[in-house]
Amino acid sequence: MPDTTALKSTDAPATAVEAPAATDAGPAPGKPRSLWSDAWHDLRRNPLFLISMTLILLLTVMAIFPSLFTSASPRDANLAEHYLQHPNWTHFFAPDWLGYDAQGRSIYARLIYGARASITVGVVVTLAVTIAGLVIGMLAGYFGGWIDTILSRVTDVFFGVPFIVGAMVILTSFEQRSVGVVILSMAFLGWTSIARVARGSVITIKQADYVVAAKALGASTTRIMTRHILPNAIAPVIVVATIALGGYIGAEATLSFLGIGLAEPTVSWGIDVSAAKDQLRNAPYVLIIPSVMVSITVLSFLMFGDAVRNALDPKMR
Repeated sequence: MPDTTALKSTDAPATAVEAPAATDAGPAPGKPRSLWSDAWHDLRRNPLFLISMTLILLLTVMAIFPSLFTSASPRDANLAEHYLQHPNWTHFFAPDWLGYDAQGRSIYARLIYGARASITVGVVVTLAVTIAGLVIGMLAGYFGGWIDTILSRVTDVFFGVPFIVGAMVILTSFEQRSVGVVILSMAFLGWTSIARVARGSVITIKQADYVVAAKALGASTTRIMTRHILPNAIAPVIVVATIALGGYIGAEATLSFLGIGLAEPTVSWGIDVSAAKDQLRNAPYVLIIPSVMVSITVLSFLMFGDAVRNALDPKMR
């Protein structure tokens, strides 16, 4: 008669060996995902992020390689033949697809080439204000005392100046308002929000145990700020910067519409909207088409910033 006790004793190890195999498909224990990997995991499954990222990539390619989308020149004008010619919806992506403006220029070609100026202004201004605001906010938050007092009061002064009004005052002092001039004027006034966010994050992070331990071990101020504080304080700054990028594109279009932003011969959506405002009753498409393009671009970056905020902010989960 077989020994059932022996059989039971030999069955137990088989069960013990098979148990760990069931857990191999999941994440390895003791290795939690970082903030950035967890955020990317959420972003890949967010339809808002996927849609906005697709539109942003399309606009970026359009700005860098406009010749891929049209062979027409945005400055070629034929007033005699193409004055306010209506769109030809049957000729997709042709120069006359979206019609011609009051100067006889292709609206479609100007729509494609206008992306370069608007996106360049938005991206470069965002990078400039992010760097400036991050440096000022980190210095104020880390050192505190009189340094924090002076930098905070300077930030309050700039923050109290209305952005559009301040940019108008600066731009009216220049005779030639090129892309670089518009970028400098907007960056000069736009760093305050990021500086405040960075300051608040640094004040919280510098009290953490790993920062205190680094100070006790004799780490230099530069090392502490770049290796310990900056990587942990930059997440809210990125959120604010991505949301602000769309606002800067809209601000550039607003300034150009008012006639104090970019000027000819620069091709810009804001310039086209400003030139078409007198044709609203006769040819509304000349005004509506570039206005819709500005709205789509701004909305894309706002959607992207909102998705990034939801992924990086644990309270939004």
